[in-house]
Amino acid sequence: MRLLRHLTGRHRTTVANRTLGLLLAFNAGAVNAGGFLVVHMYTSHMTGVVASLADHLVLGQMALVLAAVGTLWAFMSGAGSTAIMVNWARQRHLRSTYALPLLLEAVLMLLFGLAGAVTLAWPTPFSVPLTVLLLAFLMGLQNAVVTKMSSAEIRTTHVTGVVTDLGIEIGKALYWNRSGTPPQALVRANRTRLRLFASLLAMFTVGGVVGAAGFKYVGFVWVVPLAAILLALSLPPLLADMDRLAALWRAWRARRPH
Repeated sequence: MRLLRHLTGRHRTTVANRTLGLLLAFNAGAVNAGGFLVVHMYTSHMTGVVASLADHLVLGQMALVLAAVGTLWAFMSGAGSTAIMVNWARQRHLRSTYALPLLLEAVLMLLFGLAGAVTLAWPTPFSVPLTVLLLAFLMGLQNAVVTKMSSAEIRTTHVTGVVTDLGIEIGKALYWNRSGTPPQALVRANRTRLRLFASLLAMFTVGGVVGAAGFKYVGFVWVVPLAAILLALSLPPLLADMDRLAALWRAWRARRPH
């Protein structure tokens, strides 16, 4: 409990950020790959979504343009929701600053797992099933959590930046420093960052394999254990804040007009 409270608590350390980042990279890989088998698109890949929006706009396929707009809106809404919750918790000095968005993600994943077949057939004004919007919202929510807690050092829902940074560090490691180069001009790889980016890529890949296999052989209910991991991460700080949250609730009720 103490370890889990430390991972998602208000006070951050480098080790806690990286450990939580690796766990969430696994989760994102599983949701991305599993979600692709269900909706046939990667719901965290906003680069591809915006590119498809432009392509379909030129081709005059307005239904697909609307679908891309909806996916983009859902991802941004998830990120915005995280910003609201994190800043609200910070102003009230709660321990669960970063646990609140993860709790919401866990609850929505449970609903998706238990009612996935229903949401897949549920149309929306954006010409895509509710499932697509829900998965994009979840990925935006999670990516914003890790971005804010690590000051944008770690990303978990997509690996373009991770692979780029990993390639930079590998290039620096392979760089040949000429003899006689001044110490301040030597090119050296940051091996800590290299290990971090390699680990994030590995966890995302493993999560993708596990998620794809789970959705293929088990179905929608496979997200339930993934949601359980998020619940385990988010509940300890929330339990520590129960008295504070109850006091905030009573104060809000007292301010409501009768």
